[in-house]
Amino acid sequence: MSITVRKIVRHREETLREQGRDLPVRHVLAWVAVVIENPYGTDGYVEDLVTLADANGQEVGALIGPACVELLGEPVEAFGKAALVGAGGEVEHGSAIIHNLKFGNEFRNAAGGTELLPAAEKVGLLGASIDVPLKHKTDAKTRSHHQTVTLVVPDAPRVDEIVIACVAASTGRPLARLATFGAEVAR
Repeated sequence: MSITVRKIVRHREETLREQGRDLPVRHVLAWVAVVIENPYGTDGYVEDLVTLADANGQEVGALIGPACVELLGEPVEAFGKAALVGAGGEVEHGSAIIHNLKFGNEFRNAAGGTELLPAAEKVGLLGASIDVPLKHKTDAKTRSHHQTVTLVVPDAPRVDEIVIACVAASTGRPLARLATFGAEVAR
């Protein structure tokens, strides 16, 4: 393994009721995150981010993308990704990994998706949260599936780490009442 993994975190939840109503279909959400040593280090500016992203992207994607789909345990309808970089790094370090097709294709293929994965990336302190946007896996204009998930790994990222995550949902938002399909005029 060319990346150094400190931990893998898995989270799954099922929502059955919302606003005092039973959901017609339960909303299942899962995310899998890996906490890795920042491959770009913390010693300052790195010019070439692409070479390491190409070398590590598929490995990170293969580690967490299929695992997220498996943890969901249902067909994926919405998905997203995130990178939370420790304070010793820069946002470009996380972006280089998650915006690499070798990373994204591992998750997209496992989920049966065709759309680009919506993403969030930022630098954060230990225990910082990151809000991950989700969109429909085959039609990003399907507004019922636009949702945001807050992800936290309480003891990460350390200064020299990056948290990389894949997030999946089995349905759109619970009790979504806005237009459902992308063919409708955007508002």
